[in-house]
Amino acid sequence: MHIEFRHLRTIKAIHDTGGLGRAADMLGITQSALSHQIKGIEDQAGVELFVRRTKPLRLSAAGMKLLAAAERILPQVAALEAEFDGLVAGKAGRLHIAIECHACFEWLMPVLDQFRKAWPEVDVDIRPGLAFEALPALIREEVDLVVSSDPEDLPGVGFTPIFDYEPIFVAPAGHPLAQKPYVEAADFVDQTLITYPVDRHRLDVFNALLTPAKVEPLAVRQVELTAMILLLVASNRGVAVLPDWVVRQVRYNADYITRPLTADGVTKRLYAATRTADDGLPFMSHVVRLARQEAVKLQRA
Repeated sequence: MHIEFRHLRTIKAIHDTGGLGRAADMLGITQSALSHQIKGIEDQAGVELFVRRTKPLRLSAAGMKLLAAAERILPQVAALEAEFDGLVAGKAGRLHIAIECHACFEWLMPVLDQFRKAWPEVDVDIRPGLAFEALPALIREEVDLVVSSDPEDLPGVGFTPIFDYEPIFVAPAGHPLAQKPYVEAADFVDQTLITYPVDRHRLDVFNALLTPAKVEPLAVRQVELTAMILLLVASNRGVAVLPDWVVRQVRYNADYITRPLTADGVTKRLYAATRTADDGLPFMSHVVRLARQEAVKLQRA
């Protein structure tokens, strides 16, 4: 037995209109073609779908079963068609994000809040579990956007700048290094460095300062929350290096000082990495635009 979507639409149209003529008009076919179609279904199934010589035309028990299938299946097909239309039009899709910048969660949430209001049909998710293998996950299409400060030359991947920031040294007030106008790699040799719990090659203090200078701090203590890092620094438990915008955003009322790294300071850039195949998706360019707008707010804070 071979049932097609048109057969389901036919049985529902006849039930809804109560007659072959009105059903044919609804479906845009002739009454003769509709009768031929019904006969074909009945021949396949070996049963009659209608109680003959009734007005309005009434479905048989077998016809009611086919109608039940039509009422269950056709709305699902319509929803699928609408979803595909949304994908083609760029109104629907998926935006799964991986973050290599541990401090970016709080910055990103206002961006996604604005985004979901503008694009309610786009499935949004943050995938922190992929944070340390984010770019390979992007290539494998497991995520759709990666927030990263380390652009790479990868086939099929583009890096769009979001904003520049400065990693700054944070120490307790009264710390001996507070007397210096800036700090250098050698200043960390006898310091406990408090960092986020990520691999050191993802930390600005290591990749921009300590690793090139082949300097190792006295100890490294990993802490999840920015506010806790600042509290520990203010309590003279160690020093830290944080993005300047993070320190401004947290606004923790503690007794600490900040200094630039090196005499010239260090500047890093945050990027949105996406697949070049997705460049035509309007919601993708919109989320990057929202990210840049939120970055301007951070820099003015």
